[in-house]
Amino acid sequence: MRLVAIGLAAGFFSALLGVGGGIVVVPLLILVASFPTRLATATSLGAITITALAGVVVFGARGEVNVGYAALIGIPAVAGALLGTSLQQRLTTTALSYGFALLLTGIGIWLLWP
Repeated sequence: MRLVAIGLAAGFFSALLGVGGGIVVVPLLILVASFPTRLATATSLGAITITALAGVVVFGARGEVNVGYAALIGIPAVAGALLGTSLQQRLTTTALSYGFALLLTGIGIWLLWP
């Protein structure tokens, strides 16, 4: 049941705010479902694939997807994902947790800064 609730929260905030589901899913999997950090990250990536497909179908049906721009972002993102996955395997879980917390903090400050 916890995983279903996490999935609902991820889908809701991803569609509402356009955020990657991982920003919601990874912390919830770690804190609510007691997943180890690496398993939470990998599980989140698998779930995001499904979430992104559903979102692009709905937005695409409304004519709100610019395929060219999506490709310009998505294709390099594949390279970034491969590099990030490689680095993630070399870092301690503590370093991953602090790095993720710093990223979220930095994004929050940036969004609130006038």
